[in-house]
Amino acid sequence: MPIVDNAVYVNGARTSDPPSLEQTFETMRDLSGMAWIGLYRPNRSELQAVADEFGLHALAVEDALKGHQRAKLERYGDILFIVLRPARYLDETERVEFGEVHLFIGPDFAITVRHAEAPDLGRVRRRMESVPELLALGPEAVLYAVLDQVVDEYEPVLAGLRNDIDEVEDELFSGSGDVSKRIYGLAREVMSFQRATAPLVDMLEALQRGFEKYDVHLELRRRFRDVLDHCIRTAERVEAFRSLLENALLTSATLVTEAQNNEMRRLSETSLAQGEQVKKISSWAAIIFAPSLISGIYGMNFEHMPELDSPIAYPLAVLAMVCLSGGLYLVFKRRGWL
Repeated sequence: MPIVDNAVYVNGARTSDPPSLEQTFETMRDLSGMAWIGLYRPNRSELQAVADEFGLHALAVEDALKGHQRAKLERYGDILFIVLRPARYLDETERVEFGEVHLFIGPDFAITVRHAEAPDLGRVRRRMESVPELLALGPEAVLYAVLDQVVDEYEPVLAGLRNDIDEVEDELFSGSGDVSKRIYGLAREVMSFQRATAPLVDMLEALQRGFEKYDVHLELRRRFRDVLDHCIRTAERVEAFRSLLENALLTSATLVTEAQNNEMRRLSETSLAQGEQVKKISSWAAIIFAPSLISGIYGMNFEHMPELDSPIAYPLAVLAMVCLSGGLYLVFKRRGWL
């Protein structure tokens, strides 16, 4: 049986450490105390044994066995079933790692089922045992303590995300090619964190609505309200992080588009400059080609070229070369090629 801790409390003081669940149930009834049982990754038969002793609902037991549940609060008669998603931030990989804690809170018992290393529920138990007057308020005090621990452990996650978002904002205008990928990765982690934390506000508000009906002690009401305040601040900060990253991703896309447009503009300007050079070269090539055409004709050494006998043939050929070249020059100049 993966029982991490099993104790019976009377008036907030630990009075018995039963060796088995059957004895826990009997001791709890004999002493009119409260049982607090901590389980770590139980299998079906182990959790079913607890369910049989304390009358846990089959649907809640099935959820606790499957794991991978969203944060939620459900009531089965006089037993509360709560799922919490503790988290810690892995700065080296910029990932939020989630755990899972299930709580069964009955009239005279509190059962915790943990599926990950975090949170340290042993520390929660020691803290509550050091304040017996609070623990004496019943199983709801255990629920408060676990909720408070989980919500407190969100603070380092928020700090880690805030630090990495600040780094992203500094990198945004540095031209780093990986900044968009980093922003997208952080946005994905923030959304996962939001899915884990956002339901807590509704859960705690639902608990508050039942305070009168279930006669929850005034001190616990105050403490639950304090946890609710922390949850609301967490939800607001996570929403702000999401907005910052969405804006950063949009800005990054805009900067990339602007850089691409500048590059295309530069290439276009280069292409236009090259085109102007080609025009000039082509124009001068045509101008030079015109006299070459005439001189080439008279260089073919045909025997019968009557104009060669005329005394003005040479001046006329030169004049034709000059006129043709000059005419081409004027045409190209008018069109802006020269």
